[in-house]
Amino acid sequence: MNIVKSTAAMLVLAILFGASAGAETRIAVLNFELNDITSMPNTPAELRRTSTMAPLLMEALAQSGVYRIAAVDTDSQKAANAGFGYLFRFHDLAAQLGRQQGADWILVSQHSKPSFLFSYLWVYLIDVKKQAAVARYDIELKGNHPQITRHGIDALSGKIQATLAAYRGK
Repeated sequence: MNIVKSTAAMLVLAILFGASAGAETRIAVLNFELNDITSMPNTPAELRRTSTMAPLLMEALAQSGVYRIAAVDTDSQKAANAGFGYLFRFHDLAAQLGRQQGADWILVSQHSKPSFLFSYLWVYLIDVKKQAAVARYDIELKGNHPQITRHGIDALSGKIQATLAAYRGK
């Protein structure tokens, strides 16, 4: 009798773990757009820095082991983006791009640089099914060193994960 109960318990656990593995959250991450409004905009160094942000964010989110990250290739992003800031402003269109990637959520981001001393990460977390933003994050970066960028991205990742955890609990 105990063998039957333990076998049934193992079967239930296998089903539960199998269901949770198949139900992992997929997040599509778009490349950050650089919105550089300084007197010397879009320098090669700032373009390089901005291009590192999406990969850093994908890495930070993936480290939790809870999310499956979908990188959106540059060509798909460009095809969906009618111009600078288009997907950032039109969440329903960003959601459609996320759906094409098989994602549950999509992150649309800008790196806004009003000064040489500081900049901001502006990010929307968009629910692909609802085609609407559920959260906006603003992270200030004071300086432009790689460690500052990494710290800002890690802070952003923590906020995104907290939001997603709240939605999982609903």
